[in-house]
Amino acid sequence: MMSHIGKEQPRVEGPLKVSGQARYTSDHRFPGMLYAVPVCSTIANGEIREIDTSSAAKMPGVQAILERANIGPLFRATANREFGADMVRLDEIRAPLEDDVIRYYGQYVALAVADTYEQAVAAAEAVRVAYRERAPNVAPQLAPETKHRVESERGDAASAFDAAQVQVDQTYGLPPETHNPIELHASVALWDGTNYTLYETSQGVVNHRNVLAQMLGVPRENVRVITKFLGSGFGGKLWPWTQSALAAAAARQLGRPVKLVVSRRMMFQTVGHRPRIEQRIRLGATREGKLTSLRQDWVNHASMLDDYRENCGEATPQMYSVPNLRITSALARRNVGSATSMRGPGAVPGLWATESALDELAWKLGIDPVQLRLSNEPQIDEGLQLPFSSRHLKECLATGAEKFGWSQRDPRVGAMQRDGLTLGWGMAGCSWQAARFPCAATVELRMDGTARVFCATQDIGTGSYTILAQLTAESLGLPLASVEVVLGDTRLPPGPLSGGSGATAAVIPAVLAAAAKAIDALLELGSRAPGLKLAGRRGSPLAYTEGRVHPSGEPPASGMAFAELLRRAGVDTVSGSGSSEGRGAFGTGKPEFSSHSFGAHFVEVTWQPEIARLRVSRVLSVIDAGRIVNPLTGRNQIEGAVVMGIGMALFEETSYEPRSGGPINANLADYIVAANADVPALEVHFLEYPDTRLNELGARGIGEIGLAGTAAAIANAVYHATGVRVRELPIRIEDLLT
Repeated sequence: MMSHIGKEQPRVEGPLKVSGQARYTSDHRFPGMLYAVPVCSTIANGEIREIDTSSAAKMPGVQAILERANIGPLFRATANREFGADMVRLDEIRAPLEDDVIRYYGQYVALAVADTYEQAVAAAEAVRVAYRERAPNVAPQLAPETKHRVESERGDAASAFDAAQVQVDQTYGLPPETHNPIELHASVALWDGTNYTLYETSQGVVNHRNVLAQMLGVPRENVRVITKFLGSGFGGKLWPWTQSALAAAAARQLGRPVKLVVSRRMMFQTVGHRPRIEQRIRLGATREGKLTSLRQDWVNHASMLDDYRENCGEATPQMYSVPNLRITSALARRNVGSATSMRGPGAVPGLWATESALDELAWKLGIDPVQLRLSNEPQIDEGLQLPFSSRHLKECLATGAEKFGWSQRDPRVGAMQRDGLTLGWGMAGCSWQAARFPCAATVELRMDGTARVFCATQDIGTGSYTILAQLTAESLGLPLASVEVVLGDTRLPPGPLSGGSGATAAVIPAVLAAAAKAIDALLELGSRAPGLKLAGRRGSPLAYTEGRVHPSGEPPASGMAFAELLRRAGVDTVSGSGSSEGRGAFGTGKPEFSSHSFGAHFVEVTWQPEIARLRVSRVLSVIDAGRIVNPLTGRNQIEGAVVMGIGMALFEETSYEPRSGGPINANLADYIVAANADVPALEVHFLEYPDTRLNELGARGIGEIGLAGTAAAIANAVYHATGVRVRELPIRIEDLLT
């Protein structure tokens, strides 16, 4: 029997990518296509007094300079945050060019459209905008401007903290971080007089269609969104951004295809970022290390119009056992573009603070950090008062400690040495919600002996094409090469977002159900088609085994291949459709279980005080994420997330110039991300405990959890090496020299 699930399978779309045949959004070209370049505001706070487009409009190749007065109707979308086919969600609620008010640096104020990209760039630069300017507020200090909202509460956290034998009370900061996928945001828009076709850089084509239909004022059936390949998104491409509506409006206005590619600098201004966050963590504990109180109060910055709230308390209520807990959030308005989801929104910054504070508590108590976590293991989710569907954090901690050699750790600061370097060892726990989105899929069996699976989800570079091929091949008993996967088009059955680690868990039940119904349709055909001499043999019903239809109870060889059955019946294809409802955090109704993935990161750093050199030299991660459908792509997901964690801990920070409000380091030379030289060999171990309450295979998503806790583990290792506790990321050499 063929088995594709759990096997290390190279990506089925890999040959297309390495040969250059995979077409990304900006690769699309159409006859008569025009190029659009936005004109960006050079202030962060004020109003437009006048736009002079006269010179730009006369430049060679320029077809139009579009502004609020002549771009045609664009509307705000009415949010529907229910996950599924009717979802309507975006983070920047203001429609592009809606008014003359400037609320952040780089806000689009006009659009130059020309025959070539170079002509459009020149025309955009020639547009003159006069402003009525006011001083912007981009200050990093976050005094809350909204009332603190209680996110989770049990017991009396304040009184328990005051009475605690041991206390930790510290504030942890995280700077704004900017998504920097290699593929820039892009939109290619076509309009035929009635219908729009949009090639997009989208992590959710169905939601993208729904949003754009509202913004353009047309029925959904008049909008088609296509994303066949995505050069990563990390959450920044989950929701539509204003360039998409601008490209569509330009195509409508000019009657020709329009391509708009956001520049790298614009990526720092107009398509989201992880916001600046400050978290005050207060822990109370007994001298034996039992937590008695946990308070987490965070503030994140938000744009002047939008209410993005980074859910830093996502993991906190269930992570450890504590009878008294209070979590609150607040916003601080700033003249910046809308914040948005970045890989592991909420839990990643939240665990940076709470896992750092737990390490501080362990040092204060003189207790091993691993043992402190083990001694506060909960029996249920104390936030929801629900049993866990599956929880193996204790095994992650024990396995990680054993494989890392944690027992050899000298707990004294700066005491461990190797080759003249000071070693620091740190660790942190991690968690991410386990859930699934609603999903639909169709599976076809074809006369040529192959199968095809359709779903309007998308592959953002994480291996969705391969996962769906594995699922379909496993269900039908076919070789992987016999399965074609069709994704990324809103004409297909509505599929899930590629975000929140919820897509894989969603497609599993839908694809398995669709394959089962396709087999039912095939058997029905076999039992009714005249002259096949399959049905009725010994009075047995028909069965399907690994590509063959045969009488039930008889060997598969007694029947015929499904391709032969289709040929004899004169039928080209049979198909079946399946669907699954949302479950967990993305479902509806009251959950019966608390579903999460868990893990632990163990980190070694080296410190050379003579030359002030700090490096991450070893990372070992142990992950409890249910059954792993493809260990090869799964391991790659954790490794990539850990690399992002190294960048988060040591390098990444978006800085805003206080006078103009613009991002100072809006390029990949000045915004530093982890490069190969910064990354050691990474070791990843999966503990496979299938969580069948989430889906039949017991698989959970793993896109986010590898980033959760990594920065805290690095900062904890830095303290062990240097004795300097860094509570504001990124860790700077200047911090360690003091």
